[in-house]
Amino acid sequence: MSQRRAPVSRRDRPAKPPLSRDGVIAVALRVMREEGLERVTMRRLASELDTGPASLYVYIRNTAELHGALLDELLADLEQPGDFSVEGWRGRLVDLSCAYTVLLLGYPSLARSVLTLRPSGPRYLRLIDMMLGLLHAGGVPARQAAWGVDILLQHATATAAEQGTRKQAIEAAGEEEDLAAAIREVKPSAYPNIDRVRDELLSGTGEQRVRWAFAALVDGLSSTAASEVSAENA
Repeated sequence: MSQRRAPVSRRDRPAKPPLSRDGVIAVALRVMREEGLERVTMRRLASELDTGPASLYVYIRNTAELHGALLDELLADLEQPGDFSVEGWRGRLVDLSCAYTVLLLGYPSLARSVLTLRPSGPRYLRLIDMMLGLLHAGGVPARQAAWGVDILLQHATATAAEQGTRKQAIEAAGEEEDLAAAIREVKPSAYPNIDRVRDELLSGTGEQRVRWAFAALVDGLSSTAASEVSAENA
């Protein structure tokens, strides 16, 4: 006669920590940093938290909200300008825009998702507020500043999304070298304008180009009145 195994009480198991929005986001952030955004699914988070996927929707409405929350968590590491005085406002705004771009470059999948979102977390709103503060310090009119912030954020996000994806493709196929070789070998008679600036087309580091782009955008939005554009299109 076999001996009956003694039952084990469920109460002997460690109690599960209570679910919370902060807890869900913390786990999602860890998974994204370790394995990439593609691995951040409700099923995976539920497994990590020892619960069912349906229970997570009490705290996170959908994937878009989760991605917005992840962006807001990353923004905790964004260096703030601190100084909103008139002197040097352009440089500080370029620095802030570049810092946001670099932050997103580490998470190109999240950057692609953010392109289709309208983030509204407190730290993202703080980023908008800082940009507006620097533009105000530079005397940029309200409408130009408001429209300009949208352009700066969009450019930063698109750059991170494109560069991150492009880097992966280049590493796999060597496309950057193919383009550089094609530019170097163009015939002046066929492509006179490329020939004229071929060295400049291949010049500059990625950081230099990103900083130049933001400087050009800031100079443009500070000098182009929104009312002038509206009048031209009327």
